[in-house]
Order: sequence, then structure tokens, then C-alpha cells
Amino acid sequence: MGRIRLGMVGGGNDAFIGGVHRIASRIDDRFELVAGALSSTPEKSQASGEALGLPRIYDDFKQMAIREGRLKAGIEAVAIVTPNHVHYAAAREFLKRGIHVICDKPLTSTLSDAKKLVKAAEQSDALFILTHNYTGYPMVRQAREMVANGDLGKIRVVQVEYPQDWLTQHEDFKQAEWRTDPARSGVGGSTGDIGTHGHNLVRFITGLEVTSLAADLDAFVPGRQVDDNAHVMLRLEGGAKGMLWCSQVAPGNENALRIRVYGEKGGLEWEQENPNILWHSPFGEPKRAITRNGAGAGGAAARMSRIPPGHPEGYLEAFANIYSEAAEAIVAHREGANVSSDVMYPTIHDGLKGVQFVDACVRSSARNAAWVDL
Repeated sequence: MGRIRLGMVGGGNDAFIGGVHRIASRIDDRFELVAGALSSTPEKSQASGEALGLPRIYDDFKQMAIREGRLKAGIEAVAIVTPNHVHYAAAREFLKRGIHVICDKPLTSTLSDAKKLVKAAEQSDALFILTHNYTGYPMVRQAREMVANGDLGKIRVVQVEYPQDWLTQHEDFKQAEWRTDPARSGVGGSTGDIGTHGHNLVRFITGLEVTSLAADLDAFVPGRQVDDNAHVMLRLEGGAKGMLWCSQVAPGNENALRIRVYGEKGGLEWEQENPNILWHSPFGEPKRAITRNGAGAGGAAARMSRIPPGHPEGYLEAFANIYSEAAEAIVAHREGANVSSDVMYPTIHDGLKGVQFVDACVRSSARNAAWVDL
């Protein structure tokens, strides 16, 4: 069957997320990185490509898409790991040539671009995978399975938070620079960067869509042009209610993503910084821990686990699970077969929902936290 030939756009030597994608693509040995346009300048792209030992290095993504689309043994998929404002143009070029796209989140920097990219994906025969990597954690899959099985009964309340502290003050380095620039990140700051993860987890675990929201956004750091803190009330399908807090100015928090889901029959709680435990609280019974690959964990979690219980799996493995799910879908596509119903990954439509969430937060906050529909 062979490994899937992978290209990369962005992700040069000084890019955090590019390295994460490269590691994730290799963990299960399903991909081989063979080409890249790794930086916004030809010189940096060449230097990064040479450092990685890539056989084919390009000056820009359009040149790469054109040539790879013509090569008999060109890339089958491309990972797009650039700042948000480049996602649309880069993804469109590869989709036009039937090359599968694995794109970092959020989908695009503007809602207009997100809608155009959805059309481009629908007109292409290629797959589109969005790397909302937290959906790859085994115990997140466990939570989703338990909700779907009715273990919690009808969902009533969802609480999700994602506080960080790395933008508490003005920071002068590349990651902070582009993420706080609305021309590159989009109109949302913390809402786009980490709030979309919280929003996505709510939808993924509960299976419910957010129908409307009321958001109060702040840019606490003087001169900052995008939000660095957000409090958002959520209304979900079926009458469930939720609250989402995301912040990048909360000292003492590193990547403290946490979600709690409560229904008629019980509750669930999961924390990203302690990801191998899912707490289950059946109503009227003692709280209990379900561990990754341990007693009580079901098939959905087992599919995402590689090693015995008690050996921690974390962020890189969860990211790798998204790549491995993508590989299953790409191989099925290559062979003209149906992909297994167990395979799941965030799609371009999940990406559109995320950008709509950011847009709605900004509109709501501008109207003094008025309720707006998604």
C-alpha cells in the first residue's frame, strides 16, 4: 500500500505548529513528507526544506501545487500550517488539482473566505481534513460515545473553558505577532485561536449545534487589536445551555482546556492537561474515573490508543490520530472504497462552523453582548 506522499505549506524552521504536524504525520508511519513551500520567502523556504532533507522544495505554494499536480508521483495530500489568512488561497490551489488538504484551524481568517473554500472543496474530488486535534484524544472519543449511547440522558448544561497566559503582556516574537494581527489572524484573537477549540469540542462531544450566543469580548492588553479574553453564553439544540470562556491573559494557565457536560442522568468531565482520565458522575452515585485503555473504556477510545493503560498518551498522539484517520480516508479514496464508519475527523464544514462562531462572537460583543443567531 505504501505511505501517503505528503507536502507541506508553511511550517518552516521557526514555526511551532509545522513541527507538530510533521511529528504527527510520522507517528503511525502513514505519511512521507516529500515536498514543501515552507516559508513566505524563497530563501527561508529553501533553507527549511534543505534542513528537513526534502527532495522537492518550492518558492511558493502555487508553484508547488501546479508542479505536484502534474507529477506522476506527486503528493497525494498537503498539510497547510500557515497563518490563518493564507489558508484559503493555499487550500484552493491544491483542491483544484485533486490533492487532499489537511489544514490547521481555524479554517480561514474571514467568513467570506470560509464560505468560498467550502464551495471549492465541494467542487473538488479531494478530501478536506481540519486538524481540531483535541477530537483525537481517546477520552474525548469516550465522552462522545457515552453521550451518544445515552449514558448522560438528555443534555442540559455544557461548560467549556480554555485559559492560557502567554499573551498577558505584549510579546515580541513571531507566534504572538501574527496571532494578534487581525490582517493575518482574522477578527477574532483568543476566540479564533483557542475559543474555536472549545466550540468544536462542545459540538463533537454532545452532537448538538450551537444555535445562538451572547459574547462579551475584551482586549485587556493596551493597544491590542483583537480579543484576548471572551465570555460567551451558548444556546444549543434541544434546549441545552452552555458557557464558554477562553483567555490568553490568565496568569498561571498554560493550556488548561476543560469541558464538563451534564445531562438528566449524570455528568462527564475532561481536562486536556490530564487527558488520560475521563470523570463520570452518574446521578446519585460516587464519581468514577475512566482511564485511557483501562476498565470501562469503550471501543471508540480503544481505536485511538496505542499503548497499555498507565502509560500517558497526550497532545502529539492525539494530533497523530487525526492524521491516521485522514490516512484511512485517503487510502479508501485512492482505492475507490468506502471508508469505515468508525473513522472520523473534523471536516471543512466543522471549519465553517468555527469561523461562524468567531464572527458571531464579534458581532454580539459589538452590540453589548446581544444574542445573535449562528
